[in-house]
Amino acid sequence: MADELTPETPEESEEPIKQRKNGLYPGVSDELAENMKSGWADTELRDLEPIAQSAQTAARRAALSARFPGERLVIPAGNLKTRSNDTEYAFRASVEYAYLTGNQTEDGVLVLEPVAGGHQATIYLLPRSDRENGEFWLSGQGELWVGRRHSLGEAEQLYGIPASDVRELPGRLREATGPVRVVRGHDAGIEAALTDKVTAERDAELRVFLSEARLVKDEFEIGELQKAVDSTVRGFEDVVKVLDRAEATSERYIEGTFFLRARVEGNDVGYGTIAASGPHACTLHWVRNDGPVRKGHLLLLDAGVETHTYYTADVTRTLPVDGRYTEIQKKIYDAVYDAQEAGIAAVKPGAKYRDFHDAAQRVLTERLVEWGLVEGPVERVLELGLQRRWTLHGTGHMLGMDVHDCAAARVESYVDGTLEPGMVLTVEPGLYFQADDLTVPEEYRGIGVRIEDDILVTEDGNRNLSAALPRTSDEVERWMASLTG
Repeated sequence: MADELTPETPEESEEPIKQRKNGLYPGVSDELAENMKSGWADTELRDLEPIAQSAQTAARRAALSARFPGERLVIPAGNLKTRSNDTEYAFRASVEYAYLTGNQTEDGVLVLEPVAGGHQATIYLLPRSDRENGEFWLSGQGELWVGRRHSLGEAEQLYGIPASDVRELPGRLREATGPVRVVRGHDAGIEAALTDKVTAERDAELRVFLSEARLVKDEFEIGELQKAVDSTVRGFEDVVKVLDRAEATSERYIEGTFFLRARVEGNDVGYGTIAASGPHACTLHWVRNDGPVRKGHLLLLDAGVETHTYYTADVTRTLPVDGRYTEIQKKIYDAVYDAQEAGIAAVKPGAKYRDFHDAAQRVLTERLVEWGLVEGPVERVLELGLQRRWTLHGTGHMLGMDVHDCAAARVESYVDGTLEPGMVLTVEPGLYFQADDLTVPEEYRGIGVRIEDDILVTEDGNRNLSAALPRTSDEVERWMASLTG
């Protein structure tokens, strides 16, 4: 990476420009500073079209306004986080902020000011980097170093919200009166400005509301989730086509192959890809992906593309590396498939959220008893949770802008709630026989199987958004053969 100079604020030094330690230039001459101020074309973008979800974000802000009348509401995007020295992690705006604005830039803050009849929304952003003080070419976050930001006028056109300079916001918030709520954990500076005006309990209520608002997806969100799933399907196809190269290297070839699809068609992966071959498939969140890929083993690939609007897929397939399941692998795979079928069938409007989990767990428990791995009857095993030695995790979760979406929702609205049309959830039963588990026959040990699909609750049942990926063991084998020739 290239070196840059960074201007100091007046509070830091009387000198306008600070030399970067160990930088190769000793400073900036007056002549160069003056030269850099002029000779630039007008690049302001006029006549921009609003973002695709502008109507939806406006409706979401209206619902938020109605829930908290007379209160100032502050929702930050968050700040850049240092990865090492002077390099930062790729920025991802807070879900709450992106959900309400559609904007994804660092340091942004949405503020809803109470007015008669509701709220006035303002989006506070960094304006384009200044050409008069040299910020645009001297600052490490300047336009010539990291790219052009939208001007405040451009932002107003895009997001349909009046825009102001975020650098003025902390002072305004310190002077604010009346009740205030803030989404915590994203912007320490904003929280410091409100430290004597907010309470943890009131702020938690704001976060809970914004989490529960996402339980039912609108049409835009459903479309984005389908796009994420469609790209994910192509990513799985990419992986199958290069399994021979993964055998020559490691699980990381699989991770990298899927990541290429995610970056080309989306924003990123929605979570760390799990590319678990052989016994690693028994580690639920295996993201080291540094193990060997060998013929005769299963590959558990749990991965999802995240769209440019932050909606992520979450799909799992457990594939035979050489294209054919062994007898014991097929036996375990088919049991998990049957459990998933029972779980998906239980997803419908009016059903309890827990129903799909209970249905899948019953099938898995029946198989474990049938195989003699745990002593029945089935009801006893379920009551005591003994099947969990080999199933471990819940059978699914809500899906959206977070892979585990709506996590702050109240238990009564989520896990103890009722399914409604527009909800999207995963159904992902699994069986995992650890390599060192002496309670099962040796042939089971080191085999892990999970099958996961993204399911939309519809008016009359459900729709499998990821149905384009084969699920039965026979279909998987034929699909893999068609891709590898």
